[in-house]
Amino acid sequence: MENAKDKLEWLEFDLLEPYSHVAHGVFTRHGGMSEEPFASLNVSASVGDHPDSVKVNREKIIKALELGHLVIPHLTHGIDVARVTADNVGQVLQADALFTTEKNIGIGVTHADCQAAFFYDPAHEAIAVAHSGWRGSVKNIYANVVETMKRELGTKPEELIVCISPSLGPDHAEFVNHEKELPKEFLAFQKNPNHFDFWEISKMQLTGAGVAAQNIEVAGICSFCREQDYFSHRRDKKTGRNASVISLN
Repeated sequence: MENAKDKLEWLEFDLLEPYSHVAHGVFTRHGGMSEEPFASLNVSASVGDHPDSVKVNREKIIKALELGHLVIPHLTHGIDVARVTADNVGQVLQADALFTTEKNIGIGVTHADCQAAFFYDPAHEAIAVAHSGWRGSVKNIYANVVETMKRELGTKPEELIVCISPSLGPDHAEFVNHEKELPKEFLAFQKNPNHFDFWEISKMQLTGAGVAAQNIEVAGICSFCREQDYFSHRRDKKTGRNASVISLN
């Protein structure tokens, strides 16, 4: 489901629609202040864009989702999961996934071809967001998020709802060095020579971690193909980053 406000456009997920207090969105590249090659809603401060533009773009997202704060970590392309609390909300956390039970604090990640995944635990009123590129998939960051929420909050994996953003689709997820880079179990998801379906890989990893298949929603939109809406590092090299943000309001 698509939404729009003040020239911003974002994607919302059907599985989260019944939970009106769970504000969330995968934001397109429209409605921001950045100039080419970052036009226009770039939210990353580490791609060469002007810091003032990034700040304004993030403030636009805060306003659109009616957030008190927005926490975006410094990505490490690892599997570290950090908890966001009222005490550390102003810090720049070093992690590829965040989780929280705090209200009115948006947690988000930046991405341009990599997956962003929302996790919602309705029993414990907890949310998480994770960034997963191919390195995150190899290390199985999603399983680590599930295990962390299980350990820290008592989350039952089968009760989790997980939604995956637009990201690199199987027609463009080419890995010519996959024999060195990807584990053997990924071979079952090779659709064409050197091309892999990471959407299905993620579903496999999530169900393997105990998430119910019917509780997983994949946007199924290729960021490489949708140039008008999504940044793509593989397509454009020097480009901006989209934001995926979730909050308990």
